Formats: sequence, structure tokens, C-alpha cells
Amino acid sequence: MEGGLNAGGRSVRVIEDCLNGRRTVWDDPFKPGRNGLQGLAQCVESHSPLSLVIVSLGTNDFQSMHAHSVWHSAQGMATLVGTIRQAPIEPGMPVPPILILAPPPMGEPRGAIAPKFEGGQQRCVGLAAAYQQVAAELGCHFFDAGSVTPASAVDGIHLDAAQHRTLGQAMVKVVAAVIGA
Repeated sequence: MEGGLNAGGRSVRVIEDCLNGRRTVWDDPFKPGRNGLQGLAQCVESHSPLSLVIVSLGTNDFQSMHAHSVWHSAQGMATLVGTIRQAPIEPGMPVPPILILAPPPMGEPRGAIAPKFEGGQQRCVGLAAAYQQVAAELGCHFFDAGSVTPASAVDGIHLDAAQHRTLGQAMVKVVAAVIGA
């Protein structure tokens, strides 16, 4: 995405803050520090001013240790949006626009992570629509990653390298429209 935006004449730096197993607003009982709220405001503050914040979470809300529905995950996303908008940025700095990126629908969990996501495939049905509704209600931008790529055929959860490229290329147009020339 960064390469495509820069090749299109924009000067963009993408700052990733990825963490395996991160949820929207819930703790992981086995791996501490996976609650998306933890440190979010400070992260926004430390990198401000920002032209855009993209939030791409949700799949891990459906791990087997959680009995969450898409409504729960959407409420978690709404909480994250509120936290971003209330981050303690310096006076005069703009609050960045937010793009909610819905993950592709979960496939059949396979391999070593299958037990971790047991039942999640059924519970995550409709997540993109729920996120789109939250985005509309909160005045955020929205993109459904499932519109350009499925989840991995290898494990049913993640994106493989080729799928990351496909999503990144699709996001160039979406992000360019949000941040302008």
C-alpha cells in the first residue's frame, strides 16, 4: 500500500502496529497485552499528526475462548474509534480520519490454530456488515477486505503473502481517496 501510494505521487509513510492475537477490546487469557485498547491513545499521540488511522481488527474476537457475536465485535470497534478520537494529541493537531478495515470472513480453521478458532467461522458471519454500520454511524471510512481476498487457504484465518499484496494494492485507491493528493 505504501509503495503504491508513493508510486502514485504521494509522499506517504505507513506505520504498522501489528500484534499477533490482538482483539478489539478484550484480553487474551493466555497471552497478555492483546487488548486493542491498551496503549491505543498513546500510540496515536506519539505518531501525531496523522493523516489517517486504519483499524483492522476483529478476527481474534472470535477465538474459541470468547463467546462474542458480530455485534460485540462491532461495539469493540466503536470503542476503539472513540479512543482514537479522544487521544491526547497536542492542541491544534487535527484528529485523524479513521478507516475501519473489516477482515475477510474466516474460513475453516486448519492446522495448529484450529482449536483456537473453533466455532469462529459461524460466529463471525456478518462482521463486515456490522463494521460498515458502525463506520456509517460514527462517520468513519470503511473497506471490506473480503471484497478483494478470502482468508488463507492454508489456515483459514490469516492472509498469505499474495493476499497481503492484493489487499495492499486495493487499499491504494481507498486510502488515496481519503487522504487526497
